[in-house]
Amino acid sequence: MSSLLRTTSIALLPITRALSSATAMTVSFRSVKQILPATPKHWVGDGFNVHPVFGNKAFTEEMSPFLMFDYAAPKQFKPLKPGHSPKGVGQHPHRGFETVTISFQGEVEHFDSNGNRDVIRPGDAQWMTAGRGIIHQEFHSHEFSEKGGIFEMCQLWVNLPKKDKMTKAGYQAILDKNIPVVDIYQTKDGGSEECDAESVGNVRVIAGSFQGTKGPASTFSPVELWDVTINNKQAVVDLPFPKEYNCIVFVRRGSIDILGENDAKRNVGAQAVALTQNNGDALRIQSKEPNTSVLIMGGLPLNEPIAARGPFVMNTQEEIMQANIDFHSGNFVR
Repeated sequence: MSSLLRTTSIALLPITRALSSATAMTVSFRSVKQILPATPKHWVGDGFNVHPVFGNKAFTEEMSPFLMFDYAAPKQFKPLKPGHSPKGVGQHPHRGFETVTISFQGEVEHFDSNGNRDVIRPGDAQWMTAGRGIIHQEFHSHEFSEKGGIFEMCQLWVNLPKKDKMTKAGYQAILDKNIPVVDIYQTKDGGSEECDAESVGNVRVIAGSFQGTKGPASTFSPVELWDVTINNKQAVVDLPFPKEYNCIVFVRRGSIDILGENDAKRNVGAQAVALTQNNGDALRIQSKEPNTSVLIMGGLPLNEPIAARGPFVMNTQEEIMQANIDFHSGNFVR
C-alpha cells in the first residue's frame, strides 16, 4: 500500500474527558438549523443501492468540508451464481477531493491506478485521496459474493483545499482494530457525565479528535468523523464539538432528539440528517431507541468555490474542463 507522504498538521481544539459541573455551566449546546429527511434510494453500479443522504445540499458550502454522502442501508444479497462477476462499479476517475468508505456489514474490494488493492471489512474504513487524479474500482469482495449476506456501507466525499487539489494521490487503509473507541456516559442534570456509572455507548474516532483521543485518518484540513453508538434508550450524552466547525448528524439506526438551548428539541429519525447551528460548543443527544447508531461529521469550512461535475470537484469550471481533457488525453494519472 502506498501511504500519504504527510502528517496531520492541524492543531485540534483540546477536549476534556468529562464536563465538570463548573465547566458545564458555561457550555452551550448546538441547535438544529435544518433536518433533511431520508432520501429515496438509487443504484450505483449494480452493487450499491444507496440513499444520497445530503440530497440537494450536496456540494454546497453548508456541508463543507464534506461534499456528498451515499449510504447503502442493510440489504440481503444472494450468493453469486457460478460464472458471474462480483457486483459493484467498474473503473472510474476522480480528481480534487477524497473518498471515505466505511463498511458496516459485508465487504468492499478496492483497486486503483496506484496499485492499491484492499478489502474493506466490517468496521474498516478506507480514506482515498484522489488529488490530481486516480482511477479506481469498487466491488463486493469475492468472498462476500460467493457466500452472500447482508451488505451495509457508506461513502463520503471530503473536499480538498484549493492548494491541495493537485496533490499526489494517496490511500489510507484504516482497520477496525486501529480505530480508537471512547466510552460515553449518561449526562447528569447538572451537565457533567456520570463517569462512575456504566457506559451508555461509545464513539469510534475515525478522524479528528474526541475527548483527547485522536483518530487515525490523516486529513488536509480539520475534519471530524465519529461513529457513535448509544446502547440505552433515553440516554442523554454530551459530545463536545468545536464551535467554529460545521457539524452534521446522520442517524444510521434508531432515532434521536437533539437538545438545544432553552429546552429546544428536534427529533431525527433513521436515515435523516440534522444540520446544526454554529451556536454551541457541544452537541447534546438523547437516544429514543436502544442500540442507536449515529455518524457525526464536520470540520472547518473551506470557504472556497465549489465546481463539481461527475467524478471531479475543483474550484472553477475551467479546472473541470481541464480534468476532462487530462483524463481523455492520458495525462490524468502520473
